[in-house]
Amino acid sequence: MPQNEGPQHDATPHEGFEEELGAVLRSTGDGFSVDVRSELVAGGLQRGRRRLLRRRLAVTGGVLALAAVGIGGVYGGSLLGPAGQATTTSVAAPPRTGAANGTGSKTESVPELPVKDLAAVLKANVPAGQWQIDNLAGQGHAVVGVYDDGKGKAGVTVGLYRAGTTGEAGEDQVTCPDKVVVPYDRCVSERLPGGDRLMVLQGYEYPDKRVETKNWRAVLLTKDGFLVDASEYNAAAEKGASITRENPPFSGSQLKNLVTAEGWRPLLKKLGETPKPAPGDVQLPPVPSAAAVQATLRSLLPEGVTVKSHGGDDGHGYVVVDDGKGESLVGVDVQPSAGEAVAGLFARDGVVTLPDGTKVRSTQQPGEKGGAGVVWWSVDTLTPEGFRVGVSAFNSGAQHEAATRAEPALTMEQLKALALSPKWRKLPLK
Repeated sequence: MPQNEGPQHDATPHEGFEEELGAVLRSTGDGFSVDVRSELVAGGLQRGRRRLLRRRLAVTGGVLALAAVGIGGVYGGSLLGPAGQATTTSVAAPPRTGAANGTGSKTESVPELPVKDLAAVLKANVPAGQWQIDNLAGQGHAVVGVYDDGKGKAGVTVGLYRAGTTGEAGEDQVTCPDKVVVPYDRCVSERLPGGDRLMVLQGYEYPDKRVETKNWRAVLLTKDGFLVDASEYNAAAEKGASITRENPPFSGSQLKNLVTAEGWRPLLKKLGETPKPAPGDVQLPPVPSAAAVQATLRSLLPEGVTVKSHGGDDGHGYVVVDDGKGESLVGVDVQPSAGEAVAGLFARDGVVTLPDGTKVRSTQQPGEKGGAGVVWWSVDTLTPEGFRVGVSAFNSGAQHEAATRAEPALTMEQLKALALSPKWRKLPLK
């Protein structure tokens, strides 16, 4: 059965991903208020927000999912540095005190903490072992080190952050992801006595690539809006290091004890209260609710398919369908205000312009997340007013799992009809 009918993208699967990322970051950055941008860059949440990014990328594939990240998601040091530059550091750096943000206002300076104080609390709340701590004499919001209990070295990081002014960002960090989206071995999310919330996740650093670098993580969201985020690995570093042991050194209960330790409380207080957005601040563009997107997606599915599971976030939804020939993942991102930067992505060869001015970009390519034999079909649309809808379909129930069929359950024409449906523009925004 052919897999290449219809318009094609004739380059490698990853071509354009960096361009898409840059465009979304540029257009999204213009929508942040001063306080929100300061929280996203300086407040960190980089590991948790990177997890949110991965969850969306895992559903719809790299390019289209960035629409959801651009409007409904949040991100920190793994994507942006102090001045908005791309960075590969694992810990977000705070902006300089009083640094201009380009709007004539001043960004807030988030207090830094002595790394030696963070290290002292870390060492006091895990089993005894040998430590190599980075930047021990410095300042920051996280302690990064290598732990060795005699059974193999393991990278360990603990960061302290304010949850941000939006509230929803912190809640996401203590909610277990959907296993259709992110594979993991075990996850527990609970509300603790006193009102704090906790998530303990035993998963993988590269779940989409099936590399056995395990990432076990515990996140505490305090009732007063702070996060204690601890990660450990079965390798000496998060990336690029050989696996040194079967599992990370600390059990789930030990991770829980670590992030709930009372020793963090005085340090969290030094971060200060989370500032409230000032009247008139520009907020993230509104998007349709998760429930509305999912309901609309289901209503637009062709006859003959059965929905096996569904999920999503605000502005984003997915379903796993089966037409009797195997499971197929279908996802949609709805971005009412895409921004001018995204328009450049629709200026390439192969983009079709409809009579009403809507641009349509159709792509068929291999999947990106490691599932054997997975193909990824997508239709991305942009109206002259900047309303963007992107739809993707796969020949598997999850990108990281092997193909269950030769092609996705929806044809390219069906995906195009789904993306161009006028129903999307009628959804109420929140």
